[in-house]
Parts: sequence; C-alpha cells; structure tokens
Amino acid sequence: MTKLFFSYSHADETFRDTLEKHLAAMKHEGLIDTWHDRRIPAGDELDTAIDENLEQADVILLLVSSDFIASRYCYDIEMKRALERHHERTSRVIPVILRHCDWQNAPFAKLLAAPTDGKPIKSWADIDEAYTDVVGHIRRALAAMGASPKQQEATQQAPSAAKFGFAEPETVSSPHASARSSNMRVKKTFSDADRERFLEDSFAFMSRFFENSLKELADRNPGIEGRFRQIDANRFTCVIYADGKAISRCKIMLGGMFGRGITYSANDSASDGSVNENLSVENDDQDLYFKPLMGAGFYNRQDKAKLSTEGAAELFWSMLMWPLQ
Repeated sequence: MTKLFFSYSHADETFRDTLEKHLAAMKHEGLIDTWHDRRIPAGDELDTAIDENLEQADVILLLVSSDFIASRYCYDIEMKRALERHHERTSRVIPVILRHCDWQNAPFAKLLAAPTDGKPIKSWADIDEAYTDVVGHIRRALAAMGASPKQQEATQQAPSAAKFGFAEPETVSSPHASARSSNMRVKKTFSDADRERFLEDSFAFMSRFFENSLKELADRNPGIEGRFRQIDANRFTCVIYADGKAISRCKIMLGGMFGRGITYSANDSASDGSVNENLSVENDDQDLYFKPLMGAGFYNRQDKAKLSTEGAAELFWSMLMWPLQ
C-alpha cells in the first residue's frame, strides 16, 4: 500500500479535509494510506512524528498556497526534505495548487503540478471537478510508480524465499504500528454569520474580479472597451463595447431573489428588476458554496454546480462574455 503524506499549512486544513474525502475510493481499493499531522497522538513529539512519517512516505503532496509558502516549517523543512527524497528517487512529490499565489519560481515549480495546468483548486467553477482532477493525477502517478519506491528497493536487495522453493514467511506487524483509522473528518456546521460573511466577501471579490477582468479584456483586444460602475455597496454594472458599440451588459446585485444570494441581470439599468441567474449560499458537511438556480445553459449537469467564490465569479463572467464568443 502506498503511503501519502500531506504537507500543508493549517490555514488550508479545509482543503486537506476535502482532498482526503475525494481520496476515499483509493483507500477502499487498498491503494493508499494517508498521513498528516492531525494523526499525531497526544503526548508524542511533533517534530519526531512528522519527520518519521515524511521519511516513510511514498508520495508527498505539497498543498500549495500563500500560507504554505509563508510557513517556515512547510517551506524550509518539509518541502526541502521532500524534494531531496524526490531527487533521490525514494519518494514522489506532487505539488497541489490550492489558491492563487507566487509559486512559479519555487523549487518545486519544475514538477508537474495538479490540478491540470496548475490551475488552483479554488479557481475552478466546480470544486468537486477540481478535486477529482487532482485524484486522477495521483492515480496516474501511482500507476507510473508501480510498486512503491521502498517496495522496489526491498525487492532488489532481498530475493524472494519463494524463488528458492521456500514458503514465504508471514509478515507480522506490531499491534501498535499505524493502528488507527484514516477517517478523522468531523462534520462542520455553519452559522448565519458564516453564511452572510461568505456572501458579502464573495460579492466584494466579484466586484474586484469584474473590474480587473474588464481592464485586462480591453488591454488584450484592440477595439474592445470595458466600463465598470459601482452603483453602491450592493450593486455594480458592466458594459463591454466593440468599436464603440455596446455588445454585452450586466448588473450584479447582492441580496438575491430571496434576499440571501447574488443575482445577475443582462441589463445594466439600476432600476431594472430582471434576473437571469441567482446564486444562493448552501453548504455540505465541509464547505460553504454557491448553487445556481438557472445555470443549466452553462453546465452539462446541474448537480455538478457547487461553486466556490471564484467559480461563481467565473460563471457570471462567462455570461457577460457569451455575446462576444
């Protein structure tokens, strides 16, 4: 069984929990066992336990974010040793990009990162799709490895007893070694304050996202002009012009159809009450997310639409860009 080690910042614990949940099928298949520092029993020495498990790992996942890079322990100790083992070919390091950050010049940047193209998990429209993509990368890495590096080394160093006609001895493991469940996730609950904070922070992000995206769109495309207008704290509008002609308009409003969401209207009039899409805040046992009410035109499967803040912004941006594409 391949041992996976999570190297991560505690600020990203939710990402680690969710990734571990998506790795459950591989655990059921007997392909992997996972380890992270939350498995350390009370009374054990933290550094010693982490060092031992890092040295035993066949695959080391670097969960990359600005917090990971800012952490002296993650960056200078765990990552450094992980890359040493990768270069020694005693383990395989897989960077998993969680959030946008300046990682392209980091020592691990020459390794193929997950998800595909190094697109941060948080920026995917469908978070489950992002994690599934990461799991696919891990499966392919295990297939490329074949047996774990330590298994390969043991096979090369010690010939099998069966090869010489003797019965293989049974492997007897210590009753105390790794004798614990890998199921350590605890269901999370979210208060009204959590939901409202998520909603307001997401709307503020969308406002910056659209303003910056309109500027970048104009910079990249001659003849295209974008106009962003913040009406008030709860509304902003956007217009895209091609050679001076308005091609696409929208108004995005905090409050939603039922007072607890964010709406998109393909009309930039401040007084217009039309709605083309409504995002409501929902949650599962680990995360808050947005659920589109009318997003069938932008998703092949309605049940896939669990949108992060970035994913919700990308959905609305896709709607604004639709007439141009």
